Amino acid sequence: MFKEKLLPFIDRHNEINKLLSAPDIATDIKKMTELTKEQASIAKLVEKAKEYIATDEAITENKELLRDPELGELAKEELGELEPRLLELEEEIKVLMIPKDKNDDKNIFLELRAGAGGDESALFVADVFKLYTRFAETQRWKVEIVSSSDGTAGGYKEIIAQIKGESVYSKLKYEAGTHRVQRVPDTETQGRVHTSAITVAVIPEVDDVEVDIKPNEIKMDVYRSSGCGGQSVNTTDSAVRLTHIPTGIVVAIQDEKSQHKNRDKAMKVLKARVYEAQMQEQLNETSAQRKMQVGSGDRSEKIRTYNYPQNRLTDHRIGLTLYSLEAIMNDGLLHQVIEPLIAHAQSEAIKEAGL
Repeated sequence: MFKEKLLPFIDRHNEINKLLSAPDIATDIKKMTELTKEQASIAKLVEKAKEYIATDEAITENKELLRDPELGELAKEELGELEPRLLELEEEIKVLMIPKDKNDDKNIFLELRAGAGGDESALFVADVFKLYTRFAETQRWKVEIVSSSDGTAGGYKEIIAQIKGESVYSKLKYEAGTHRVQRVPDTETQGRVHTSAITVAVIPEVDDVEVDIKPNEIKMDVYRSSGCGGQSVNTTDSAVRLTHIPTGIVVAIQDEKSQHKNRDKAMKVLKARVYEAQMQEQLNETSAQRKMQVGSGDRSEKIRTYNYPQNRLTDHRIGLTLYSLEAIMNDGLLHQVIEPLIAHAQSEAIKEAGL
């Protein structure tokens, strides 16, 4: 019975309340913080669980009153409202019972790289980055470019940005993979449609506790910046390249004039990439978790096609097709794609959890 699955959460919530009101808890800050976090993580579920149980009990009571000559009609009317609400609550609770991704609340590093398609690919990197920037504005997130490398005909060969705000990773994590564009380039005189591709990586920002990189595991090289930024950029060895020796992961940052600032930025990106590599390794080992993903999250997986002649966006993982590509790109309406992806992931997770 579904109700029986909810009782342990209510019992645990009550237990936490008792523990937090104990006189000695104030002296144990670590324990108090852990309990408060756990309490917050199940609060919404417990609230819905209590409403579910109360609604279920009210349905039972009203069913008993159906034969009553005076109250039967009123009971029937109430059941007409209570029974659909019970079903709604069950679906809401199932979503809340899905094991939470520990990275969902984190800020991210968003990395876009040009792939097959040359100049057109670099131009598309700029278009997709603009899409993410506009979507971030709708979410009131802050976007800061960490590093960029310009394309020869405009756009970017590569751009790395940090996005900060509420639940950034939870909403953008399914963007990782290969994005394919089909359109007529400005340089195409015959009007032929070209296909090119870019890769997107979405990496949660991590702190020192989550990733421990020892100083002897890092090789640092400094060199002169080659990009724009004024003469002073090119007169000192301000650019920094960090290599994580155990994994071979390399991060190069040259956007700042200060070597110290470039190193700090490079270190943050390096930690995030090492963490991402560890996450991917765990996913590859855990088949159950992999089934819960929308796609594999692998950068090489083709996840989406943007077809400009047909004004069509297709997400291949869930078979979603929208004929509003222009509006999505221009107005940052990425929620039209993200919400179905999240709903699909939740549905798969509910099946996986046997709820």
